Amino acid sequence: MNLNGEEIHPLMSDYSEGNLMNSMKLLQEYSAGQRNFRNAYCHQIDLNGANLSQIDWSEADLSQADLSRTNLHGANLSCANLTDADLNQADLRSANMSQVNLIGADLRGAKLGRANLKGADLRCANLSNADFSGTCLDGAELSGADLSGANITQAELSQTAQHSGESHQWVSWAGSHK
Repeated sequence: MNLNGEEIHPLMSDYSEGNLMNSMKLLQEYSAGQRNFRNAYCHQIDLNGANLSQIDWSEADLSQADLSRTNLHGANLSCANLTDADLNQADLRSANMSQVNLIGADLRGAKLGRANLKGADLRCANLSNADFSGTCLDGAELSGADLSGANITQAELSQTAQHSGESHQWVSWAGSHK
């Protein structure tokens, strides 16, 4: 149901499996109360600065999307593809990002406090000055990631990188706040 008590139907299949969703249509549906954009195909979508808190983008393709300065507080991005996405200064606090693909993504200055990044792939991601306080990074892949200036206070790091049999040697913690 949306805020007016009207029934909200799950996202129609016309936005998955190769049919690109544009930013105007997504913002219209979101404004009408729709939150379920599961499996949506949003490759290169530009939603810079949008308020999309609580959106369900699980298993969506958001590769190369511009989500910089976007409010994604409490969003569900589990198993989503955010390869090379721009999440610079995005608000991802309390977001479910388990098993998300963030290879090469730009998360400079992003707010990730209390987010769930369990099993996330953050290879070669720019995480400089990001806030990971209280974030679950269990089993996350961080090879080649830039964590300079990142706040990892109280972040859960058990089994980080161990799933691939590698040690933590390749992770640069220089400049991070522990």
